[in-house]
Amino acid sequence: MIKKFTIFLFSILSLLIGQAFEGMTIFSPAQGGGGGGGTFYSYLIDNELNEINVWTHPRGAASMPYLLEDSTLIYPYRVQNVSMNAGGVGGGISKYSWDGELLWSYEIANNTYQHHHDVEPLPNGNILVIVWERKTANEAYAAGRQIIDNSLNEMWAEAVLEIEPVGSNDANIVWEWHIWDHLVQDVDPELPNYGVVSDHPELQDVNYGTVGSNGGPGGSNADWKHFNAIAYNEELDQIALSSRHHDEIYIIDHSTTTEEASGHTGGNSGMGGDYLYRWGNPQSYGRGNNSNHLLGDQHSVNWIPEGYPGAGNLILFNNNDNGNNSAVLEIETPINDSGTYDIMDGDPFEPESPVWSYTDNFHTQMQGGAFRLPNGNTLITDCDDAHMFEVTSDGNVVWDFDYGGGQTMIARAQKYAMDYLGPGFPEYVPGDVNFDSAINIQDILMILDMDFGYGYDETPAADYNGDGLVNTSDWITLVQFILNN
Repeated sequence: MIKKFTIFLFSILSLLIGQAFEGMTIFSPAQGGGGGGGTFYSYLIDNELNEINVWTHPRGAASMPYLLEDSTLIYPYRVQNVSMNAGGVGGGISKYSWDGELLWSYEIANNTYQHHHDVEPLPNGNILVIVWERKTANEAYAAGRQIIDNSLNEMWAEAVLEIEPVGSNDANIVWEWHIWDHLVQDVDPELPNYGVVSDHPELQDVNYGTVGSNGGPGGSNADWKHFNAIAYNEELDQIALSSRHHDEIYIIDHSTTTEEASGHTGGNSGMGGDYLYRWGNPQSYGRGNNSNHLLGDQHSVNWIPEGYPGAGNLILFNNNDNGNNSAVLEIETPINDSGTYDIMDGDPFEPESPVWSYTDNFHTQMQGGAFRLPNGNTLITDCDDAHMFEVTSDGNVVWDFDYGGGQTMIARAQKYAMDYLGPGFPEYVPGDVNFDSAINIQDILMILDMDFGYGYDETPAADYNGDGLVNTSDWITLVQFILNN
């Protein structure tokens, strides 16, 4: 139920303590984790909670949807028959038109790979996908793993697949990265990858952490690292990843070939597929101490885009930041001119602390999200409360929407500028700037802000007089129209 009174109050507050970014928020609510059959929805709403568009789906969301500039929607979903089952399991990816037509769908749920959690659409039209990669106990022991902590006698490693959509239901794997190619172990010099763990922050200690568990809602599992988010930086051609079980985020090089990604050389970094950077829990590579262990079950790592306050920094949702509180953290990475990340011998990767953080009375044990907006605000999602809110850099809440109720969850929400949609932009009525099917004072105020360059960029609907410009004449003409009708 849209809470008009709540939005009215926050509109007044925004005038006093800051302005909510005027944009389109997209989210996919799910019941009980997002599985099961039935009808599920993705919503695109404006700041007044008017529905700009709604998509329907036969399966629940595995993570968050992505709206592309051509107005199509990428939707990761939970398949009916998963091959590996643990929290965040998905298996399918669909693409929809603005009008809800299913354009493409592909499933990754086989004996080798099982998609889970997040995907990342790329500028070239391909999609990065996080998958579990099944390893037998014998394969794990041969790589130096000492203990398998589950009755399946398996170890689910992680991989990243870049898939190229083909036709309506097929895909080509055009690039891949496997964590199994980047291991280190210090227990048996007769086995591969033997070395001193603390000397190799670029590699993954195969013996760090437990491997799955017995029991739980999905039964026994062999989930080792539990990647839960993936993001892409086009300028750097790098990928960021988040591991819940190991309380770490990572950056790897995407400029490699698949062959280079399986080794330790090549790509822009010269490091192949090794970790370029990691942060949050340096004890996982034998450095630092408890005071350096700053992440707890985090999600939603992503780069702040160019032109935004904090551009180039990483922002994330730290689920268990301090007891029963969650927090949003922004960190400035030690990137150098060559696009790699500085680290001192024997020390953890910097920084020692975030450059900005926000916490208050919110907490989610699963998923959750944080994204910087163009005006410097941050959109936050408290997943298991289905609560989305926007805060200024000073920590003032300027927009708030509690979708919750019952077992509804929202993995993460994103907010796009009103002029985000490029070619393929849906039909609009000149003057109806917020797409609520009414032309009123709200539209005039939005055109005023666009005219004076405050808060958000121009949109086609704001060009009321059709002269190709958004300026004073548009809002004056619109005022005259409203007064005369």
